[in-house]
Parts: sequence; C-alpha cells; structure tokens
Amino acid sequence: MSDLTAFIGGLPKAELHVHHVGSASPRIVAELAARHPDSPVPKDPEALAEYFTFRDFAHFIELYLSVVDLIRDAEDVRLLTYEVAREMARQNVRYAELTVTPFSSTRRGIPDAAFVEAIEDARRGAEKEFGVMLRWIFDIPGEAGLEAAEETARIATDTSLGADGLIGFGLGGPEIGVPRPQFQPYFDRAIAAGLRSVPHAGETTGPGTVWDALHTLRAERIGHGTSSVQDPELLAYLAEHRIPLEVCPTSNIATRAVEVLDDHPVRQMVDAGVLVTVNSDDPPMFGTDLNTEYAIVARLLDLDEAGVAALARNAVQASFLDTAAKARLTGEIDAYLAAWPHGA
Repeated sequence: MSDLTAFIGGLPKAELHVHHVGSASPRIVAELAARHPDSPVPKDPEALAEYFTFRDFAHFIELYLSVVDLIRDAEDVRLLTYEVAREMARQNVRYAELTVTPFSSTRRGIPDAAFVEAIEDARRGAEKEFGVMLRWIFDIPGEAGLEAAEETARIATDTSLGADGLIGFGLGGPEIGVPRPQFQPYFDRAIAAGLRSVPHAGETTGPGTVWDALHTLRAERIGHGTSSVQDPELLAYLAEHRIPLEVCPTSNIATRAVEVLDDHPVRQMVDAGVLVTVNSDDPPMFGTDLNTEYAIVARLLDLDEAGVAALARNAVQASFLDTAAKARLTGEIDAYLAAWPHGA
C-alpha cells in the first residue's frame, strides 16, 4: 500500500453523489436475491461481478432496475440502508447525502410511510453505531416520467411522513430522451418546501442539458456534468457561481460516458476553476468505492496528500451541512493532514 493510498483510507470524507440501491454490496445483493428467488439477479456474490458488466448506459439502467426489484418490503429497505452506512464507515466517510428513489419502492407496494420510517430508523441507528451522518436526496427516476415526478414531489413535500433527514430533491436515470425542463414544476414545489436542487445532467448528453438543469431546475450542484467541458461559457458560469460538479470517474467509464480514464475531463474542470467533488455513484456495481475514486482523481490531477485533503474539503464545502457542522468536519480533515507524516 502506497503512502497516498493509506492517507486516503484514513482521511475523513463526505460523499455527495451516491445512490441508495446502487450502494448495495455484493453480499447484501446476494442476500436479497436469495430472499426473492424469482429475480434474475445472481444469488452468488462471485457471479455478481460478471452480471454487473455493462455494454452501455441503457444496459446499466436495465441491470440497476433488476436490483431495485429486490427491494420489496420495508425490512429490505432498512437492511440495505443500514448496511450501506456500514460500508461507508469502513472508508472513513463521516457524512453522506444519499440519493434515494422512493418511487421505486412505493410502486412495488411499499407504503410511503413505511419506506420513510425504514430509512429514518436506519439513519438513526447508523449514526449511533457507525458515526456516519446520512441525509437524503429524494430523486425522480427520469425514465418513469411525470407520474414518478408527481409521486416523488408528493412524498418529498409531505412533512407528516417524518423524513427528518431529507435535504434535497434530485433527478436521475437516463438523460437521452428525458429533457430536464418537463420536471420544472416538481422542482419548484420541492424548492418552495425548502429542499435543495441537485439533478443529474450532462453525463450522457451535451452541455445543453446542464444549462437546462441550471435555468429550469435551479440546480445548486450538478450530478456528473461531464460534458460541461465542451462549453467554455458553461465552465466559466459554473466557476463564477460556485456550482459544484459531482464527479464519478469509474462510473463514467462503466457507463461509457467517458471512453478512457486518462481522458476524463476532471483536469479541465479544475483548470477552469470549477469546484469539483469526488464521488462513487453506484460503487459495488462499478467495482469501486470512494477511496478508489479519490486515488484515481489524485493520479489524474497529480495530487499529493495536501491536494487530496483539499478535495475532501471541497465535498464538505459543497455539501448542505450547516456552517457549524462544515467547520467540524473541515477541522477533522485539517487535523488528519497535520498529523500525517508527510502532511502540510
């Protein structure tokens, strides 16, 4: 293990772009598949690596939805959420804004109140047991259209459900054939209810999708935004307005949004002055984790320990933590760097 790898492993971190179901480890996916034997998902953790080999983004969505289908009752939801937090704790993730898709569960018959109760119970337990603070971004699965948008907005704005960890409203799924502007009324409702706007945009489509997310959905952060580098005016806008990009390198390769890792545009983003955060997206499905993503970006940007710590601070800065909590987590990062043998 290199010094930098060891440094990344112990570094206190925040993660802003990571999906609930997409974070299910092979062990948990296999356990859920065994509980639901009618599913095509392999029951053997060893076979899952081959199963999660994607031809393209559309194939990824198909396989992703087959795992979503394993989450069929509130206990499945609670177990998944709690185990995701356990995996995060092993990587020294202190805080995560987990993208959750209620529609995927409610349309399978899990009542919205039971769904929220399950994730909230897991959130409270994970913070007590693992020291990981979870917050939720409820996202619209774009491929499911306006029915899903309406249901997601309804659940997100229903304060009687007790989703105390809910802070953001998002939009995921495929971008091709799913224009952003149609979701404006639902984002308007969520924003009016005090939620933050964090849609995916510019991953498998061009910079126009990012502009749409900014102008019609009032995005405060952009999920992926990979194609932003094709438009210098857009990069300048993101940098000037301090709108962060949630960068997920291995995901971009797995879904063919970027062909070759060495050609990933993260360098262009940083050189343009954009606030870049490092994230894992759907880590077990892509055979990665947050520590690996930090190591990849460190190599692409030729960073030392101080540079990696700066990336970790970016995630804290770009998060929706309150000022005091940001200061505490930034202080942890600074103290860790200062105590490191090669620290600043």
